[in-house]
Amino acid sequence: AGVELKSHVVVSGQTTVGQDTTIFPFSVIGEIPQDLKFNGEKTRLVIGERNRIREHVTMNTGTDGGGGVTKIGDDGLFMAGCHVAHDAQIGDRVIVVNSAALAGHCIIEDDVIIGGLSGIHQFVRIGRGAIVGAVTMVTNDVIPYGLVQGPRGALDGLNLVGLKRKGVERADITALRAAFQMLAQGDGTFLERSKKLGEETTSVYVQDIVDFVLGHSDRSFLTPS
Repeated sequence: AGVELKSHVVVSGQTTVGQDTTIFPFSVIGEIPQDLKFNGEKTRLVIGERNRIREHVTMNTGTDGGGGVTKIGDDGLFMAGCHVAHDAQIGDRVIVVNSAALAGHCIIEDDVIIGGLSGIHQFVRIGRGAIVGAVTMVTNDVIPYGLVQGPRGALDGLNLVGLKRKGVERADITALRAAFQMLAQGDGTFLERSKKLGEETTSVYVQDIVDFVLGHSDRSFLTPS
């Protein structure tokens, strides 16, 4: 209910669009994946509620090898010309700015912002609350609340503006700053530092980072520059 398709929108394939979503002109939603291994299997695109999908956006269905479903969460904004490839998993309240491209199998957690003209490599995970600057290539996983920018995707700090807008308490922001410093300059490997953080922290936000790093990944991590 409440779905609005503007003129010249194409919705095809096994596509589900959640209520109160608006799709703007010349978007192509649910076409087959741009994957040479695809051979006509029955795969799907599932779009959540209250999304705004602007002009010339493309979103493809999944592939058998990637689970068969491309999934978009709720309350997202996909600006003009951006692309969501096969088997991507996009969380809630995600903003993808003009002409950004999300490659196959990537995982974008809740409250992430992807800057315009940026590219996210296949299988990359971007943790909740992170921000990717404009014209940035991201080839490795990004920790929650991270700030990534520059042509080669450097992890330059924390998304402090986003944290403050979200109303995160000062004590948690201080804990995140200290955690980032430890990840950047502590002893041992990045993984060892993360495990140590998990043993010491009482902040749920720092724990988000620890859980993310210790979870399954197909890529290495962007580490603090």
